Amino acid sequence: METKSRSMKFTDLKDMLQKTGEVYGDRPAYIFKNENGGLDHITHREFRNQINALGTALVQMGLKDKRIAVISENRYEWELSYLAIATGVGVVVPLDKALPDNELESLILRSEVEAIFYSEKYDNIMNTLREKKNTNLKYFISMDLQENTNGIYSEKMLIEKGKKLLEEGNKEFINAKINNEEMGIMLFTSGTTSMSKAVMLSHKNIVTNIMDIIHTFDLDETDIFLSFLPLHHVFECTVGFLYPISIGGAIAFCEGVKHMADNIKEFDITAMISVPAVFDIIYRKVMKTIEKKGKLGAVKKGIKISQTLLKFKIDVRQKLFREIHESLGPKLKLVVTGGAALDPETEKGFNDLGFDVEQGYGLTETSPVIAAETPKSRRLGSIGKKFPSVEVKIDSPDEDGIGELMAKGPSVMLGYYENEEANKSALEPDGWFHTGDLARIDKDGFIYIAGRKKSVIVLNNGKNVFPEEIETLFNKIEGVKESFVYEKKEADGDVKVCAKIVFDRELIKELYQIEDDEKIKEFLWEKVKEVNKLMPKYKYVRELVVTEEELIKTTTLKIKRHEELKKTLGNK
Repeated sequence: METKSRSMKFTDLKDMLQKTGEVYGDRPAYIFKNENGGLDHITHREFRNQINALGTALVQMGLKDKRIAVISENRYEWELSYLAIATGVGVVVPLDKALPDNELESLILRSEVEAIFYSEKYDNIMNTLREKKNTNLKYFISMDLQENTNGIYSEKMLIEKGKKLLEEGNKEFINAKINNEEMGIMLFTSGTTSMSKAVMLSHKNIVTNIMDIIHTFDLDETDIFLSFLPLHHVFECTVGFLYPISIGGAIAFCEGVKHMADNIKEFDITAMISVPAVFDIIYRKVMKTIEKKGKLGAVKKGIKISQTLLKFKIDVRQKLFREIHESLGPKLKLVVTGGAALDPETEKGFNDLGFDVEQGYGLTETSPVIAAETPKSRRLGSIGKKFPSVEVKIDSPDEDGIGELMAKGPSVMLGYYENEEANKSALEPDGWFHTGDLARIDKDGFIYIAGRKKSVIVLNNGKNVFPEEIETLFNKIEGVKESFVYEKKEADGDVKVCAKIVFDRELIKELYQIEDDEKIKEFLWEKVKEVNKLMPKYKYVRELVVTEEELIKTTTLKIKRHEELKKTLGNK
């Protein structure tokens, strides 16, 4: 079934809501569990009516053309306030829900927001900021309060107030014109390497990306998405929230990683996006369960048969592996992963079993997707081909065709807010954007990411070592939770490739009957040597640190390399 949204063109998010609302008004937009364990829903029409009501109340409060922040766990009120702000009030500033109080305060100061929507988890820091009076914040709006209390506004009450204003004929918000070329969204990058930068995105940036996604994936108004990744992250925001709304699909919120498998079944989820770390865990669990049930041989045989039949365009994977589909989610058909490289073994494994796992690639600065695989266009280990509206090229490729990936197009950001230096190094005068990722493009247009330009280790002989490539191999070792490959300069100027491995004590004890710390390190060093043998000599890891302490990561589970390196070298 082809989605009707394919034939639509959107100029901005307000336009997207209006056009799609007319077509999908009666379809469910959000699905929730009610107290009796049953399911309730909010339709696309109700959602748009609440956006109009909340937006009208915000304009009446004097917030027209102001910046307004949003912070909470993934929930309906977050998405409602985001679109109310963006489609006729001012600039929306989504904030990272995992930030410590001092960093949150710093971003509130830097973004100069005058109002903030937040959930009760942030009550303490908000009360502190109200007392300090050191920010531009005039309005504190709670997602949880039933009514206005002690000068704090209730989002629910504002919606009611907006409804009354609309009934009285207030059309200020509804008639608001959107300039789709100026900043509508301010997003802070997760700052894996340095202080976070404020990315300025326009409505044109975002809707261009949404239209590209609509043309790339075959989903429609019958699809139900599971929202799991943090919403402040543009990958979840565009692909997991704005895209489903644009095709009349429905969204259900995941209750946490432990509940993911149950939620997929309870809500009849058909599509979701996440990060590779989550899919690696799920895949390993599936294969362990198959092995424990003594069915590994049968599954391998089944994969061989189904692969042969696929050559004749006969797909029996769902029937053949029905039990696995039932356990993971019988209706789950599309899984998009991004944020880091997916282990090719996991990708192939899921696809062999009949689950459509696609890798996408993008950055906050590109709204976010630059390229993605599709069922019809995929090559193992690649991130697929570029999106329709994007141009890509490789800057200064080496003899293997690897160089920095550059992108250009209407989804590339306006620039970094008040950061001329960063703009000069990221954006060329002719509009080409430096992604900071090293990649190669094959003759058919498939893009392969080699690693981050900033994390590449350059040895004294001029050879490049991509830490991510070695980390993928280490992370496959059973008993290894995660790993970090880094460089260390010796006093004589020699550059050494080193690794830090985070191990799972319980698993190592269970699998190898090793408990003693020294023995664990010896065992892991042997495993490192085995991995070394798979690579050219210059890539050999020559020093190892082992620990049970988790690596420092962003909310999308990327290693904060700069901080981790400081910590690791400081601990030596």
